[in-house]
Amino acid sequence: MDTSRLAKKHVLITGAARGMGAAIAENYAEQGAKVCVADVNLDGCQEVVDRIKAKGGEAIAVKMDVTKRADIAAGVKATVDAFGSINVMLNNAGINKPLMFLDITEENWQKIMDVNGLGCLMGMQEAAKQMIAQGPEDEPYKIINVGSIVSRMAFDDVVPYSCSKHAVLAMINGGAKALVKHNITVNGYGPGVVRTELWEQLDKDLVAIGKFEKPGESMDTLARDMILLGRYSYPEDVLGTASFLASKDSDYMTGQLIMIDGGMVMQ
Repeated sequence: MDTSRLAKKHVLITGAARGMGAAIAENYAEQGAKVCVADVNLDGCQEVVDRIKAKGGEAIAVKMDVTKRADIAAGVKATVDAFGSINVMLNNAGINKPLMFLDITEENWQKIMDVNGLGCLMGMQEAAKQMIAQGPEDEPYKIINVGSIVSRMAFDDVVPYSCSKHAVLAMINGGAKALVKHNITVNGYGPGVVRTELWEQLDKDLVAIGKFEKPGESMDTLARDMILLGRYSYPEDVLGTASFLASKDSDYMTGQLIMIDGGMVMQ
């Protein structure tokens, strides 16, 4: 592991108490970044921070509800207070609750859009405001948004989630155009079927609404029928791309969504 690759990076990661967010937080710290681990689950954040510190890394834990602008602003401030600045923002927080198309409710729609859509927008805004206030740096500031395979396609059982991740893609494109004059790049990555706590709950929910008959069937079916590489992924499968987007290697890149889906979507 190259501990110097992200040595100058001060990073805020939302939704980082578990799953992909936690894995990325630990991976960034192993490469020298100082990391603010943010999530509604503060105990989970602290566990991630403890693991980082046990390996000699530097991190702080912050409780954050991304549907509340004040929480996001406080997380940005905590990052700056702890590390002196923020130069990478990773908007990772997200939720999903499948329902078949005719069963989608206003509550289901609004909750998913608030976390995945509005939360991402406010995260971008609050981080960008602080980056602009800090003034120019030698390397671009970086905002990284987590999209999905459904940023480029849709399934009939997760339409609100699909819409929210299409919105993330729009924010990557629009944000790149809006923030380039401030030396801020905006990019993202789109995972496919990733075996995390979120997907395991999603798998149970899909059984509950009658989409599949037994636990595990959704992941196995997608791996067999849609993923060219023939298997679902794990958080470690996204680490290389997430690291690239936070590093100097991606300085000449903005407005892009990189798919990490084993070949599910090719466009």
